[in-house]
Amino acid sequence: MNIVKHKEILDDMEQKGLIEKKQEPWGKKTIIKYKVSPKGHEFCKMILEPYEEMFPRVDGDE
Repeated sequence: MNIVKHKEILDDMEQKGLIEKKQEPWGKKTIIKYKVSPKGHEFCKMILEPYEEMFPRVDGDE
């Protein structure tokens, strides 16, 4: 992920509680790890599950 291009999106998602950010030392550098928060997980279930039911994915073999 290009942190420069996507920082604004990630900051917005973090501010809204959809993701959590964790900084970890890595040698002389610091790395940033993002993970989905419980609120983000519930949001995905609320949005994506109904969408998948309405518009199921189709395998390329069919």
